[in-house]
This record gives sequence, C-alpha cells and structure tokens, in this order.
Amino acid sequence: MPLSGARRVALALDALRHGWAIRVGDGPVLLPAETGFAPGAKAPRMLISAARAVTLKLSNQREAAVPEAPVLIRAAEAFDLETARAVADPALDLAHPMKGPFAAEPIADMDQARTAMELARLAGILPAYLVAPETDGDIQAVTPADLAEWKDTGRLAIASRARLPVAACEDAEIVAFRSLDDLREHVALVIGTQDGDRAPLVRLHSECLTGDILGSLKCDCGPQLDAALRAMAEEAGQGGWGVLLYLRQEGRGIGLVNKLRAYSLQDLGYDTVDANNRLGLPTEARDFPVAARMLDLLGVSSIRLMTNNPAKVAALEGVGVMVTERVPHQLPPNPHNARYLETKRDRTGHIL
Repeated sequence: MPLSGARRVALALDALRHGWAIRVGDGPVLLPAETGFAPGAKAPRMLISAARAVTLKLSNQREAAVPEAPVLIRAAEAFDLETARAVADPALDLAHPMKGPFAAEPIADMDQARTAMELARLAGILPAYLVAPETDGDIQAVTPADLAEWKDTGRLAIASRARLPVAACEDAEIVAFRSLDDLREHVALVIGTQDGDRAPLVRLHSECLTGDILGSLKCDCGPQLDAALRAMAEEAGQGGWGVLLYLRQEGRGIGLVNKLRAYSLQDLGYDTVDANNRLGLPTEARDFPVAARMLDLLGVSSIRLMTNNPAKVAALEGVGVMVTERVPHQLPPNPHNARYLETKRDRTGHIL
C-alpha cells in the first residue's frame, strides 16, 4: 500500500534526525549538515536559510535579498560535512572565522527549498544541507504537498481525557490530543466546569522545559504558567472556567536543542531575536492553528485570551477563533530575564 503524504513527512523527519539524506520533490538529494552520516560525503553546494545567510553577510545576493528565502551557495572547493557544519553552526564561528568567499546561485524551486528548511526546523536540527552530495543509501522522498498534509490540523483528535486535580484547582480535567505521524502530544487542562454559554479564560502556553520544570530565570514561562492556573482557579470560583492549552512547541517552535544553542548565544550578548537568527531559525515558529483545532474539539468558539502579545490574538482570529477580550498577563522581571522581556516589548510587539 502506498504511503500517505503525512507518513512520508514522518519518515523524512526521522531520516534527518538520524543524519540520512532526503529529497524534496524532484530536487537534488539533501544531506543535513548537522547530523549528516555519510563518511567522505562532499558536495559543491549548500542550502542555508535566509537568516543564516544574513549572518554570513550574504543578504545582498540573489535569493538572500528576498525575505525568508533560502539561499543556495557555492564555494571555491566542495563542502564536506566538517566545513558544512562550520557554515551552519554559529557556535563554530569563532573556531572557523574565515568562511567563503561564497557565491549565491539560483534556486530552481523555491517551494521545495522552503520545505527543506521547514523539515529541518521540525526535526530540531540546524537548517542547512549539503546539496547533491556524493552519498549512498536510501533517500527519503517528500514533497511540499506532503508537508501541507502533515500539518493539516483536521488530523488532530482527542486521544484521552481524565479528571486531574491540580494544586491550583481540584476541579480540573486533562485532555490529550494526538495526530497520526506527529510525535508531539498536546494537552489541555480544563479548570472548573465547562460552560458553553460563557467564554472561558484561555492561556496558550508553549512547552518550556527549562522554565516550567527546572525553574529557569532566563524567561518568564514558569511564573506565567503558575499565574495562569491561579487566575483560572479564581475564575472557576466565581462561576466561570478556564482552559490551559499546553502546546508541545519548545523554544517558540525551534526545539529544545536549538533553544539551548540560542541561550549560549545570548550569553555572548545577542538578544533572543538575533540569537535565533544567527542559528538560521525564525524568531516565531509556533503553530497557532493547532491551538484553534484543540479549542474546536473542546467545543470552544469564543475565548478571553491571557496574553501580552497582540500578534497571538491576530493569529488566533485569523484561524477562526473569536477573541472577545485580551487579558494582560504581565509578571515582574528578574535580573536574569529583564533583557528578554525588553526584547519581547521592543522587537516582537508585546505589550509590557
């Protein structure tokens, strides 16, 4: 039986994590620079993201001049995996300060190139590939249409639900959501008694292992999570109810490993936005349609949203969620996250 497009994406993500090559559409074979497992592999070209191209001073060349467009580069000599990793990983910038000169070449199919970048992000690896490397082995094929199928939120369904008394409120229920071919399992915590005639207090909280579990002071995620649960418990005590959507989108969608890489760059003086971009990754990569689908499955059509980010309100309204009120959710800074909060305010539009 032929594989579905979503299943091909799942296999492609697995291949990238293992360091195996993929092919997008009828394009060339792509070997991930970070994880690539092909001893002796070399290639005349590399595909890198627009953000990484800016870091490498290629922003004035061809596709690099187009916002968010990946860039195909050629060097005087073929790239091997060691030199490719030096191009891809900003942690190696000091060890390998002299890169290039590079020439940017035309990209035959920009949709295929963007799909390759998105697959790398979803796999949690640096967005850089050897293009048409000398390598053997099976090649996992995937297309842009396959990725669209994999992302289709209609495939998300409620997998399980159970009563879950929590410290903030004993009257709570946890609901788990799962989509075939996607290992991420999102959850919702319903606080109080669901009332379809009353818009619930809702918080979209993207997973943050360091802040939620380990108590990191570099961000405000842990305190925001605790405060949201307390606010929902108070709402329930007054006859209302709340929904916490806990989304498995670590690091605003770039993954745990890349988030920690960004932390290392922040320690060198870069802010959150610049750190992500030096990695070749977007500042914002969260999937808000998933949150909309979760609310729909819960039977929620209108919400009061706890957020300081007007872009989050717009993103939800753009996928059909009625936001009747934006409820501010600001907490005091600490010496470790003050600059992080300033960056949110000054560069990503948060109201703080």
